Amino acid sequence: MAPPPSPPLPPGHDLSALLARLYRGIGEDPPWQDFLADLARWMGAAYATLIITAPGRHRPATFVTPGANPAFSAAYAEQLFADDPFRGLPDGAVVSYAEFMAGLPSGSYPDYRRAMAEVGFDVVLGVDLHFGGSGLRVRADDGRYEARLRVSRHRRQPDFSAGDRAQLALLVPHLRIAVGLYERLQFAGAQHGLFHSAAQGLGIALVVLDRNRRIVSCNALAEQILAEDESLHRSAEGIRFDEPEHQRVVNGMLAGAVPPTPLPRFRVERPVHGDLVVTPRPLDLRAIHAGTGALALFLSRPEPAASADQEAIRTLLGLTAAEARLAVALGGGHNLVSAAAALGIAHNTAKVQLRAIFAKTGVRRQAQLVALLASLNG
Repeated sequence: MAPPPSPPLPPGHDLSALLARLYRGIGEDPPWQDFLADLARWMGAAYATLIITAPGRHRPATFVTPGANPAFSAAYAEQLFADDPFRGLPDGAVVSYAEFMAGLPSGSYPDYRRAMAEVGFDVVLGVDLHFGGSGLRVRADDGRYEARLRVSRHRRQPDFSAGDRAQLALLVPHLRIAVGLYERLQFAGAQHGLFHSAAQGLGIALVVLDRNRRIVSCNALAEQILAEDESLHRSAEGIRFDEPEHQRVVNGMLAGAVPPTPLPRFRVERPVHGDLVVTPRPLDLRAIHAGTGALALFLSRPEPAASADQEAIRTLLGLTAAEARLAVALGGGHNLVSAAAALGIAHNTAKVQLRAIFAKTGVRRQAQLVALLASLNG
């Protein structure tokens, strides 16, 4: 029995509306459900299917057919996909299933032909798009991944006309862009997860803020630190430091102020849960926020191993005992002001000692000194 005719498109549902569904579908999960359902109606078809896969794979990475029989979809993904001969089409060309199969030996792919005959939806138009590592079109045999669009009617419905083919061809450039954006979004998501987990594995908590100090993301260690709610807090506004100077640094960097050189690094004192060293780094989003808009905060716990032994520092670098104490404090995450306070010396005294350290080590900046101490620890 032939399926009922597709319902008419809603008023005003034209190519522009369909393209809006296509691009909005990039962020859906699963992707493009609404677009494919609308595409089927726009083409007067029963189903529209999108498959994204890497060449040579035995299962599709993405397989979406809104409204299809779930049992057939599962059987296709598990078994028929690997044997599907209707693939490797010329890049971006609209090709019919009947014409393609007519070019193959009559006895080839018997299982696939039988399955298609049983379901009856073997009036099909197909488009293949082949993508390389840069998202550009490539030959079918050397692409990194490919997208296959299929539009299907039941054999009791009319065959697709030349006008239908031309109509489907209108979508091809947009489909190429949308699939390329989808692949980049998936890749960026994977990178984001890897970045967070790598920081976690190194004992570094990571908090990403937007320009309004709202928390965009945290890794698990950062969540733990924020839950401790000492000196650094999650608030309705996003994130808040008890120390006004720390808050001023973060707010200034989010507002787009030119950060000092070297970039700031400060110590958050937490008597109960242990001190933290905070390293804020701006994220460049000039295309969105005119140069402002996001900040990554790297939070680490200063460990004794991160500050080289004072006697070793004194011997290796030829410092006095006082200079070695200051160097170790700076290497542990203090800035010059907090280091002077921690050591019980005047700020001017600390500046004099730092100049002496620079002269003896050959470095010119505090950040270079910290890097030198880290290399000695290594």
